[in-house]
Amino acid sequence: MKQYLLGLSAIFCFTSARSQHFTVTMQASQYQSGIAYLTYHMGKNLSVEDSAAVSNKGIAVFTGKRKLPAGIYALVLPGKSKSVDFLIDKEQIITVKIDTTDLLQKTVVTGSPANVLLQQYQKTVAAKAQSLEAERKAYTSSKTKADSTLHEGNYNRLNKELNDYRDNLVKAQPSSMMAVLLNAMKDPPVLNNRPQTHNDSLQNYYYYKTHYWDGVTFMDDRIIRTPFFLPKLERYYRELIVPEADSIIKEADYQLLLARSSPEMYKFLLNWLTDEYISPRYMGQDAVFVHLFEKYHSKGLSSWLNEKQMETISRRAYMLMANLIGAKAADLEMTDSTGKALPLYSVTADYTVVVFWDPTCGHCKEELPRLDSVYRANWKAHNVKMYGVLSADSKQEMKPEWLKYIREHNLQDWVNVYETKEMEAANVAAQKPGYRQLYDVTLTPTIYLLDKEKRIIAKKLTWQQLDDLLQVKWKMKSN
Repeated sequence: MKQYLLGLSAIFCFTSARSQHFTVTMQASQYQSGIAYLTYHMGKNLSVEDSAAVSNKGIAVFTGKRKLPAGIYALVLPGKSKSVDFLIDKEQIITVKIDTTDLLQKTVVTGSPANVLLQQYQKTVAAKAQSLEAERKAYTSSKTKADSTLHEGNYNRLNKELNDYRDNLVKAQPSSMMAVLLNAMKDPPVLNNRPQTHNDSLQNYYYYKTHYWDGVTFMDDRIIRTPFFLPKLERYYRELIVPEADSIIKEADYQLLLARSSPEMYKFLLNWLTDEYISPRYMGQDAVFVHLFEKYHSKGLSSWLNEKQMETISRRAYMLMANLIGAKAADLEMTDSTGKALPLYSVTADYTVVVFWDPTCGHCKEELPRLDSVYRANWKAHNVKMYGVLSADSKQEMKPEWLKYIREHNLQDWVNVYETKEMEAANVAAQKPGYRQLYDVTLTPTIYLLDKEKRIIAKKLTWQQLDDLLQVKWKMKSN
């Protein structure tokens, strides 16, 4: 099976076009050699921005004739077993003095007010976390109700103090990078902690979804280079939005519109959305990718893509445009083994199962007998017809093997067709798309389910999934 993954969101270095420079100096006296790395948080990984040799005095200097985008960065020490996080915002001349005997308490970052707040925050959170863990353990080992009540109360008090500290920091420094990060990390409160009914759960869901992005502005590039923005984005699209193409497209367009004034955020979102839906998790979501291509990529709104990346996106979009769920299936001008024309639209049925297969394909040899068995046992009685298409590179030479397989497996009840070399050549000469493009046939077997009007109901399902879908439709029709 071919995989169409671009990895767009992982390969772009978001750098400012303004001609400025940065200098990050690392001082770590415990090291007298080795290579240190200046990295940044992007998604779930640390990406390398620069590297530098450590002098015999423990100094490494990272510099460049550009401005580093704001975000959470990390200095990775030689050996790659230890690292120190720090912030880069407007200030680009920063010194990080590291003492590995206590990275949290003894690291000092100068040249950036943003890091004063960060270090204060890190130390406060670390102290509170230690106290919270102590109360949690005491609660777990409590022998009496009075003890458990005491430690539960202490835990809740400490947790409130920590949340109050965060809220006060945001109120006191609303425009600081720490405020931006804390707001973005904040999870919406639960509307009803103890839902009793289904309606309570629905209200919780809608409230949570509505307020999910309250702390995030898509017009601020700074949250891109953090470890929490990508997981938050993934959760929203994979768990909170209804997994239907129309709902996803509406959300994506809205967020991309907000991000248009923040070039790096816009790039990040469009790259991630393209990656996510070029090979989607659920049937029908490929319409999202086609929409992104038609509204953004094909209009020149992703100019940072190189020629090869744009070619990959374009080719994949054209493979999907004609076979989206709900669209009328393209007619297939095919012939049977005797040379009689049997186009797809000549088949009259309540449902048509179109199967692209190859008699030399091992998976086809497993799936076709099962398809035929369930067809004979159940589908045929419901006016379902099977339209089997030979999909092989050398159809003429494959014809004897194809006919042999049909005969030996008794597939005579199927409409068995193929495209002759002459028909294929005529389509190429007329610049007509072939069936592989029209039906996105990149592997075999590829199965489509069409309704009475030849609209695509489902595609690329297993025979079990197809049977389940048909059973549901027949049950709904009988009710």
